[in-house]
Amino acid sequence: MELSGYLMVLRRNWILITASMLLGLLVGGAVSLSIGATYTAKTQLFVAIQSSGSVSELQQGNTFSQARVQSYVKTAKTPAVIQPALDSLGLSQSPEKMAAKIEATADLNTVLINISVEDESPVQAAAIAQAIADSLIKVVDRLETPSQSGTSPVRLSVITPATAPNAPSSPNIKLNILLGLVVGLGLGIGASILRTVLDTKVRGETELRRITDAAILGGIAFDSDATKKPLLTQVPPQSPRAESFRQIRTNLQFSHVSHQSKTVLVTSSLPGEGKSTTAINMAMALAQSGQRVALVDADLRRPMVGEYLGLERNSGLTTVLVGNASLDEVTQPWGQDALYVLTSGQIPPNPSELLGSDSMKALVGRLEEQFDAVVIDAPPLLPVTDAAVLAQIVGGVVLVVGSQQVKTTDIEKSLSALMMVDADLIGIVLNKLPSKGPDAYAYTTYAYGPTPIEREKKTRSRSLPSEMTSDSKFDQVIFGQLDQEQTHK
Repeated sequence: MELSGYLMVLRRNWILITASMLLGLLVGGAVSLSIGATYTAKTQLFVAIQSSGSVSELQQGNTFSQARVQSYVKTAKTPAVIQPALDSLGLSQSPEKMAAKIEATADLNTVLINISVEDESPVQAAAIAQAIADSLIKVVDRLETPSQSGTSPVRLSVITPATAPNAPSSPNIKLNILLGLVVGLGLGIGASILRTVLDTKVRGETELRRITDAAILGGIAFDSDATKKPLLTQVPPQSPRAESFRQIRTNLQFSHVSHQSKTVLVTSSLPGEGKSTTAINMAMALAQSGQRVALVDADLRRPMVGEYLGLERNSGLTTVLVGNASLDEVTQPWGQDALYVLTSGQIPPNPSELLGSDSMKALVGRLEEQFDAVVIDAPPLLPVTDAAVLAQIVGGVVLVVGSQQVKTTDIEKSLSALMMVDADLIGIVLNKLPSKGPDAYAYTTYAYGPTPIEREKKTRSRSLPSEMTSDSKFDQVIFGQLDQEQTHK
C-alpha cells in the first residue's frame, strides 16, 4: 500500500483512531490513580581509608577503597544491615521484604555509595534510608576491623543525610497518560489497517481503481431526500444532484462518440444500487440537452421505471416483443422535453429468452432509427443473465456501483460476465457516495452572480426614496432610464 493509501485509511477511520486514543488516555489516567503513591528517600555515604602515610600509600588506599565499595553495596541489602535498622525503628517487617524496597549503587570510579528507599510514607522512607546508612557504617566497621587490632582501616561517613521527599516518585501520571495515548494511537492505527484489509466493500474510486481501469463517468452523492424525490426534475436545476447527472451526460457523450450504436444499457452488480433511478435521470439529462431520447424498462423481473414516472406499464416492451402492439402505440411521452418511455409491459415467464430474441434486436434497431439516444434499464448482472444477454445487442454498457453496498469480488464477477459476452463497457457511475469525508464525490458549485440589472437594482435602491424601493416601481425607474438611453443613442 502506498503512502496515499495509508492516508486514506487514516481519514476513513479517524473516529476509530480518536476513540482508541481517548480510551488509552483514560486507561493511563485510571491506572495512575489506582496505583498508590510511592516516595523515594536517598542518602549518600563516603568511603575513606584511615591512613596518614605517604602519597603513594594514600593512592594505594584509594584504589583499595574503590575495590571494596562494590562489596559494601551488596552488604547494604543483607539481613546483617537491615535487621538492626528495623529494630531501631520498631518495624515488624522481615529483612527480605524490606530488601525489595532498598536500592544501593556506587558511582563508577568513585568511593560514593548511594542508598535509596521506597515507601508509601515520605517520612518513613527517609527514616529507613538513614537507619540503613547508619547500620551499614557499623557493619562495615565491624567487618573491616582486624582481630589483632581494634581499629578498622576503612571508615564510612554520611555526606548526604536522608530527607523526606516532597513529591512521590511513582506513579508518573504524565508519563502514564502519554504512554496510554501512544498505545491507543498505535492500536487505533492497527485496527484501522486490519479493518481496511478485511473490508472488501467498494466505498469509492480508490477501491475501483484496484480492480479495473474502466472510465468513471461520474459520482452521485447520497441524498436522504432521494427516496422521496428520486427524479432529476424534482430537484433544483443548480443542485449538486442535478449537476452530477449533467456531468455524467457530458462524459457519456464523449465516451460514446465513437460508437455507431445509440443505445446504452444501464445495469449493476446487485439489486439496490440505484441503477433504475440512474437510468431514468440519465435519460432526462439527455432529453434536457435537446436530444430525442427513448427510455426502455427492460427489467422484466422487477420493473420500476413506470412506478417512478407514474406511467402505465401493463402495455410496453413485452407487448411489442410478442407482437400484440406496435412500438408507436405503447411508447409514452413524458415531461416537457423529448423523452419517450417504453415501460416493461406484462412480466413474462421467460425474460432471458425474450430479451435475447430476434424481436428484441429488431426493436433496438427501430428505436435507434427514431431517437437520438436510447437508454435501457436492465436487471442486475449477478442474480440473472438478462443484462448479459442484452449487452450483446447494445452499443455500450454503463455499470452502476452503489457505495458500501457491493464488494470488490462482486464487481470483478460483473466485469467478467460482461467480458465473456464481449460487451463494451463505456464506464462506471458511482452512486450513493458520502457527501463528506475521504470518499466524497462533491462538485464545486459555480456561484451564479447577479445580472447587470440586479446589480443596478442593488446600487440604485440605496439612493431611491422608500416609496420607490418596491420591485415594480424600481423596474420602472431602471427600465425607463434604459429606454431613455436607448432612445438617446
